[in-house]
Amino acid sequence: MRVRHRGAGIALLLAALPCLFGAAARAETPPQRCARAGTDDATRTIPASLVPAAQRLFDITAPAEAVQRLTLYRCMDGKVLLCTLGANLPCGKANRARSLPGASQFCRQNPGADVIPAFATGHDTLYRWRCQGGEAVPGEPVEALDARGFIARYWTPLD
Repeated sequence: MRVRHRGAGIALLLAALPCLFGAAARAETPPQRCARAGTDDATRTIPASLVPAAQRLFDITAPAEAVQRLTLYRCMDGKVLLCTLGANLPCGKANRARSLPGASQFCRQNPGADVIPAFATGHDTLYRWRCQGGEAVPGEPVEALDARGFIARYWTPLD
């Protein structure tokens, strides 16, 4: 019986290890995470500790809770980059697709349009779009991308 309890205790300890290490990983700060990870395209909400930096970098006067909820970070080359979400500020990777269902639908309804608005293309598209013969045609890129495919001007390094 005693062996059984010892075995159960060891099993319990082994089962708890991932939780203990998970808690340690959650306690890791964004600069620590990025120094360790190098480059990681996953976007994460900032912790409360980075709210003052985000408010300063983006000149935001919104309440701290809103800034924390709407500001993301990611890691690139060991550094922390911040992006604040907005109505037309996408923080995800740019959409490089050269065929967009919303743009195609817009052109069926507006076959001669010189410009397809962002509500039809999405704010994350890389290209300027127009209609030609009822078809959506991508033009020149309208945004510079960083090395990972994110719209560069939306991401600011944490200093």
